[in-house]
Amino acid sequence: MNGVIDFNADIGESFAGYKLGLDEEIVNFITSANIATGFHAGDPDWMARTVALAEKHGVGIGAHPAYPDLSGFGRREMALTPQEIHNIVKYQVGALAAFTSDHRLQHVKPHGALYNRAVHDEPVAKAIVSAVKSIDPDIIHVVLAGSPWERVARSEGVRVARECYADRAVTSEGTLVPRSQAGAVVHDEAEVVERSKKLATEGRVVAADGTEIDFSADSICLHGDTAGAVELAGAVRSELEAAGVEIKRMSELV
Repeated sequence: MNGVIDFNADIGESFAGYKLGLDEEIVNFITSANIATGFHAGDPDWMARTVALAEKHGVGIGAHPAYPDLSGFGRREMALTPQEIHNIVKYQVGALAAFTSDHRLQHVKPHGALYNRAVHDEPVAKAIVSAVKSIDPDIIHVVLAGSPWERVARSEGVRVARECYADRAVTSEGTLVPRSQAGAVVHDEAEVVERSKKLATEGRVVAADGTEIDFSADSICLHGDTAGAVELAGAVRSELEAAGVEIKRMSELV
């Protein structure tokens, strides 16, 4: 069974004089980019630079909003109200859109702890969805496939891209294994490639406990700041295409 899927990565996560990630290299292999918007990483100069890089390579541009947590890289939980979350998401999405040539974004994918919270917290998911929808109802909402967040987004009638991860372990319930647990990030290239092929061609994944679960998705994410990320991205894309999988921007799929 052949499939079609988007390939996304988080980029633009440098800050001031500090460069993080290999954006110029990994952008050659992805079809959609989640660009940091200043709250966990990135700043106006890096946002402008990264948007220009994505546009040059014809990569779909998305905002990657986060909790206001630079020192924790957006990976720490914060006790914000739904209204506060609505406002910080709207602020960050609007800021990135201003840097694009047509002032529009393909998608929005929250980062880190904000993403993980939206997976299971309906008020937070609603706040994110409403913030994005208020800016542009045509923006694609990237959500963890099969989560309550996906149901919230669909109930609002917005465009939804179901996401899975090439290099993150999942539980038997389909949620991401917390980074605090061993094995949360998959580093073995062969394993990442096989997981990606199974996701793209069968809509299934092997969970951390060894069970195989359904996990139909529109986009596969590979983290761009992990060791060997560029080589891994190249290997995944090459193997997917060799297996007959079409790699397309998510705007062409949903």
